[in-house]
Amino acid sequence: MKVGFIGTGSMGSILIESFIESGALLAKEIIASNRSRRKVEQLAERYEGLRMAASNKEVVEQSQLVFLCVKPSEFKHVLSEIKLFTLPTQIIVSITSPVMIADLEQQLNCKIAKVIPSITNYVMSGVTLCVYGDRLQQDDKQTLDRLLSYVSEPIMVLEKFTRVSSDISSCGPAFFSLLLQKFIDAAVEESGVSYPVASRLACEMLLGTGKLLTEGGFTPIELQQRVAVPGGITAEGLRLLDKELTGVFNQLFRITHAKYEEDQAKVAASFA
Repeated sequence: MKVGFIGTGSMGSILIESFIESGALLAKEIIASNRSRRKVEQLAERYEGLRMAASNKEVVEQSQLVFLCVKPSEFKHVLSEIKLFTLPTQIIVSITSPVMIADLEQQLNCKIAKVIPSITNYVMSGVTLCVYGDRLQQDDKQTLDRLLSYVSEPIMVLEKFTRVSSDISSCGPAFFSLLLQKFIDAAVEESGVSYPVASRLACEMLLGTGKLLTEGGFTPIELQQRVAVPGGITAEGLRLLDKELTGVFNQLFRITHAKYEEDQAKVAASFA
């Protein structure tokens, strides 16, 4: 199967690298384009056989499946370049959450899907959020699921829950990395332990915690109860965190949703 990528920025590159490293795709099965040609050249230099397209049109003409890895503000321009060259048998996959499937189906005559990856896919972990348009047949969905399962666990979500699901699975690594950073910094400041030691301890702890919450079968509440002895040190720490963090994540979701709605409105206006 020939797979194309329009856009090889941060997430586009992660998808390409992950698909190749996992064995999901051979480099020679991929063709890619980007506004900055150098980014595609770097991928081609690293993965022998990966083809650099001279235009977005060429990517579409040479691919059965195309990932659109561009910013919301770039969609109108990209669609105007490729819309005359898509075929009803092709699958176009957007990884940009504010772009609605209905808008893409109105603009293009092919099959449409929305897939929201995560940086965790870089290490063949985490989930990929999948929203499938009405034109996709069952075998099309299975094709996408098989490809994505090499680097993640594909999970179908309703489009109306794309934002909150993406906040958790795609933005979450950044959010919790910030919490971890603050945790490490405080340990260093309060105790004098070296940063490398504190960082190693914290990162290994987070890795083990993730396994407990997945492979170990613990829920977050069960894990807290298992670690915290009533009246003990952990319990005191949990009491502080529960107090200080109350409402913080509610505000976080409100902010991300407001930005999402703003981006969504801009995209819709550009298509009008």
